[in-house]
Amino acid sequence: MGFYLYKGLKKPLVFFGLKGKYIFYAVGVIGGGVIAALILSKFGLLGSLLGLAVTAGGVFLIFKRQDKYGLYDKTKNFNQVFIFPKRFNNKKLLQHGNNKETSI
Repeated sequence: MGFYLYKGLKKPLVFFGLKGKYIFYAVGVIGGGVIAALILSKFGLLGSLLGLAVTAGGVFLIFKRQDKYGLYDKTKNFNQVFIFPKRFNNKKLLQHGNNKETSI
């Protein structure tokens, strides 16, 4: 018995240039910014503009984070040591006529 796995279009959801999880981050920042602008509107137009500027700055930072880290977070370990094995020189092993062992 097998199960079908819906893989979609294998492309992330894109909305106004934001992809995947960053859409939800932007919606949260915009929602919080609107509420902050409403609260700061008690201080007049300057408070509302300050709240909207903070919202715009938050969305801008989300765009920058998307560009820097990408859609999928990967744990980076900068303390890794990579050891690559030395490659064998197969030219000597593959020569049949020039080997001293075969000419004896």
